Amino acid sequence: MIRYDVADTVATITLDRPDAMNSLTAETKDALLGALRRAAGDAAIRAVLLTGSGRAFCAGQDLREHAENLEAGRGLADTVRVHYNPIVELITTMAKPVVAAVNGVAAGAGASLAFACDLRVASEKAKFALAFAGIGLVPDSGASWTLQRLVGQGRAAELLLLGEPLDAARALELGLVTRVVPADDVLKTAHELAVRLAHGPTLAYAATKRALAYAATHSLTDSLAMEADLQDECAATLDHLNATRAFLAKERPTFRAE
Repeated sequence: MIRYDVADTVATITLDRPDAMNSLTAETKDALLGALRRAAGDAAIRAVLLTGSGRAFCAGQDLREHAENLEAGRGLADTVRVHYNPIVELITTMAKPVVAAVNGVAAGAGASLAFACDLRVASEKAKFALAFAGIGLVPDSGASWTLQRLVGQGRAAELLLLGEPLDAARALELGLVTRVVPADDVLKTAHELAVRLAHGPTLAYAATKRALAYAATHSLTDSLAMEADLQDECAATLDHLNATRAFLAKERPTFRAE
């Protein structure tokens, strides 16, 4: 259900239920959270790539399992709190850049997973569908938080209330994705981007993620203070010292997360 591969200090986590469009069962969500925790806790991993196998990135919740829970009187089986919330929080707060390779359909919670990543490379055949309202539910997996930060509150309301699917070109126009590439190139392009980040100043990237998250919910004054604190932390690293020396010597810096 989940593949975990490492190359060039990048952990590639692949949702691997192609016959079910990589929809998410409780077992799949447990495995995904475990894989993300493994990547987050491994000092040898400097960036993470999240993708899906087959023709879909992720079709969201497995509706067969969901229907069984409803019929049995279990409702959502607390999956939002137990599964989706920890997964999305880990992606967004992980001290490493996370890139999504959106190879096909990203629907419901699947779209939310992509939006939680730091960068998104989409196949020109990718489609995004925020169909929560269509089945009488509200957005989950962080979509109410991430989407409006990507496209603004008004556009987020439109996308979530109407639930109309977006093709890759429209997603790029709205700022939902970072790049759109031919279908055959999506994984290669996303991996190259993840490797580029893995070779970069990962400590500074982690601090940048913290700064963005903090500034999203705090005043300018508080955000300026946070920037100063984070800048002090980064300035004290060997990465910054060595990169400054390399710049003055007109050399290419090497970053070691130190």
